[in-house]
Amino acid sequence: HWCITKADLRFLRRKIRGAVQEMEIVPHDLDPFDPRDTKTGPNMYTVVNQYIMPLTSRAGGMSWALLRHPEGLPCDIFITHCWAEG
Repeated sequence: HWCITKADLRFLRRKIRGAVQEMEIVPHDLDPFDPRDTKTGPNMYTVVNQYIMPLTSRAGGMSWALLRHPEGLPCDIFITHCWAEG
């Protein structure tokens, strides 16, 4: 099961904020987010392309969920989101 926890989401938010501050995640033509805005950050396309994919690629190419929980986790709820929103 490729699942994450609420704590994982909080962890990811902190990591994204840090990556924006360190300029590992940067605005671009399709996502001109304001790096100073701590409420609305980069959209998920930007996060995945500039942060998640490089991270998981260096770790062997698994999903971020399996990177966090290699044995998987049971899922009891599914939540989706709009990737284009920050």
